[in-house]
Amino acid sequence: MDQFSRSWAALRTAVAELADEDFAQPSGCAGWLVRDLVCHLVIDAQDVLITLVTPAGTEPTHDAVTYWHVTPTPPTGDDPLDALIVRLAAAYEDPALLKFHLDDVGSAAGRAAELADPGLRVATQDMVLTAGDYLRAYVLEWTLHHLDLVAHLPHAAGPPAEGLARTRETLEAIAGTAFPASFSDEDALLIGTGRRAPTDPEKAQLGPLAREIPLVLG
Repeated sequence: MDQFSRSWAALRTAVAELADEDFAQPSGCAGWLVRDLVCHLVIDAQDVLITLVTPAGTEPTHDAVTYWHVTPTPPTGDDPLDALIVRLAAAYEDPALLKFHLDDVGSAAGRAAELADPGLRVATQDMVLTAGDYLRAYVLEWTLHHLDLVAHLPHAAGPPAEGLARTRETLEAIAGTAFPASFSDEDALLIGTGRRAPTDPEKAQLGPLAREIPLVLG
């Protein structure tokens, strides 16, 4: 629960500190500018709020690891929902409005997470999880998107170290194996999810895992 709050607060702070011109820069998400990614974060915050007030009456069917499923192909930005995000982001026009909306809805999502009972069973996307597992799953979401946010903005602050470490643990659990110890947490996440290609020496260190990546999470 604390990791969720720290990762989410760090991501929102990074957005709040962006200059207006940063919103027109590319992000680490294929086909999305920074403004599109920030608009997606608004939708994510709404999803958190909705899920935390959607109790389930059955036993959990998923946890923080099995919440994620691996899809066969990386996103291209052409998916209808992705295209909708681009149109929504463009409608804001002024980056200050987008910053305000993320701060408004994002702060509410953060408060809801702090107030949530970790053992509460919640329903989302035909899954039932405890609120604690649901929020732990979102540490991965926030951390990867924080890396996406700063991918082409070297002056922007990156995700906290503890969030990177926790997300690496989750990704390794999804993969069913560990990344090489020589990989930094950030490199393990970027390479493991296909956000950058491994170098030849890195491929050699990955061994059989090189054939299993990228792990495209949905």
